[in-house]
Amino acid sequence: MKHLLSFSLLAIVAFSLSACHTVSGVGQDVSAAGRDVTKAANKVEQKINN
Repeated sequence: MKHLLSFSLLAIVAFSLSACHTVSGVGQDVSAAGRDVTKAANKVEQKINN
C-alpha cells in the first residue's frame, strides 16, 4: 500500500510539473505573437506617416 501511495504521489507531482512547462510554453507563444502584431502595426503606422 505504501508503494502505491508513493507512486501515485510521484505521478501527480510529475504531471503537475509537466503541465507547468506546457502552460509556460503557451504563454511564450502568445507573447511572441503579440510582438509580431506590434511590429506589423508599427510598420503600417510608418507607411501611413510617410
